[in-house]
Amino acid sequence: MNHTHSSADTGFSYSRPFFEQLVDQALAHAKKLGATDAGAEASEGCGLSVGVRKGELETVERNRDKSLGVTVYIGHRRGNASTSDFSSAAIERTVQAAYDIARFTAEDPVAGLPDADDIAPPETHRDLDLFHPWALTGEEATRIALECEAAAFATHRRITNSEGAGVSAQQSHFFSAHTRGFRGGYATSRHSLSCSPIASLPGKNGEMQRDAWYSSQRSATELAAPAAIGRYAAQRALSRLGSRKIATTECPVLFESSLAAGLLGGFVQAISGGALYRKSTFLLDSLGKPVFPAHIDILEDPFILRGKGSSPFDEEGVRVQPRKVVDAGRVQG
Repeated sequence: MNHTHSSADTGFSYSRPFFEQLVDQALAHAKKLGATDAGAEASEGCGLSVGVRKGELETVERNRDKSLGVTVYIGHRRGNASTSDFSSAAIERTVQAAYDIARFTAEDPVAGLPDADDIAPPETHRDLDLFHPWALTGEEATRIALECEAAAFATHRRITNSEGAGVSAQQSHFFSAHTRGFRGGYATSRHSLSCSPIASLPGKNGEMQRDAWYSSQRSATELAAPAAIGRYAAQRALSRLGSRKIATTECPVLFESSLAAGLLGGFVQAISGGALYRKSTFLLDSLGKPVFPAHIDILEDPFILRGKGSSPFDEEGVRVQPRKVVDAGRVQG
């Protein structure tokens, strides 16, 4: 088997064809054991993270991981197992472990693979431009992080301390398949730069305030300039000095983008299929009901080029499409 990727520029140790062989071997062994259905996914990730603080290098971390995950179905019973050992013997042991778990697991009426009609065929697997490897050295990452933090300190004399600045370059790829006919996979990257300065007022008991800012993109060429991130992070910390609580009142609130995204994340989790199925959500039976003001629409678009949440299919290989999650404040799905 060829372990190397077809392009030396990617930084991966394993190729797509090699992952396909691993997955096919796992599925074949699951069927041999008597599984009704099975799915498997092989993946690999690698990257570099560098952190600095007060003008000094603090951390340099290189990560590389790999995994083969297997799901086995016996009727409506399901078992999962995974391994980081890609040898044939380890694959068979992992499949056997998943099979044994399925044998002794209680039946779940909704456990199973998607119907063939719902699966995204290969011709619909769009290239969403998600993979942009960043050949970053530790020295280059350190220079960028130091520039970012230095810009924060240079913004104002009241920036007196720092929790540091960091640079991260990460990439991964996977191949997934199951016995209902799905086969697919792709590579992704995510790179980021962040800074966390501390502002303070003079005096023995002077107030101290911390804030931060970051930039995260699929392509390093689209990251904000290091100095710009440092300056804006410093301005945010400075703006907190002298802040005070307002009196209890009812009024419209405008959330900044980063906080608004967190609120939307909580909403999406609350209406997720798993939460609804387990009845562990405060938005149970909310379909068609208003949960936002009428001027709020939320659109899910999985096909945004270089989007952080973009994908040509979901984790089970089901076809995806743009849809309104909230329309005029009402939950649509």
